[in-house]
Amino acid sequence: MKAEELEEKFERGEDILGCLDVGRARRPAQDQKRVNVDFPLWMILSLDKEAKRLGIPRQSLIKMLIARHLEEART
Repeated sequence: MKAEELEEKFERGEDILGCLDVGRARRPAQDQKRVNVDFPLWMILSLDKEAKRLGIPRQSLIKMLIARHLEEART
C-alpha cells in the first residue's frame, strides 16, 4: 500500500493498525544507550521527592529535566 492510500484511510477514520508492522516500529533518532551517573545522596532524595510529586519514576524525571535543559540551551 502506498503512503497516500494509508493516509487517506487514516483521514477517513478507518482502522489502519492491520496495515502496520508495529513490531518493527521505531522512533527516528530515539535509539537508547545506557549510561551510569553517580549523584550525591541529597540529589537522589530531591529527585525522588519530585518524581513522587509528579507520579513518575526517577529515571523519567531525570530524562525530562535533561531534555528541558538541552532544549533551552539550543535557543
